[in-house]
Amino acid sequence: MDAVCPQCDHTLEWDGQYYCVLCQVHYKKIAYCPDCAGELEKLQACGAASYFCNQCNELKSKSRVRIEFHKID
Repeated sequence: MDAVCPQCDHTLEWDGQYYCVLCQVHYKKIAYCPDCAGELEKLQACGAASYFCNQCNELKSKSRVRIEFHKID
């Protein structure tokens, strides 16, 4: 999945954070649970990323996770 600016649909750059060159805005990538819509915790191990939902108390498949980019103020 490409990181795309939610305002202008331009591909986001990475400068330590997601950044839209056209809008000049930084974004935070947030993953949401497909079952309860709670914010997920990203677990990184052995080069693979997994997502854990603290509300459902279980791992969630990366393919089912809803990703959104939120503007950093």
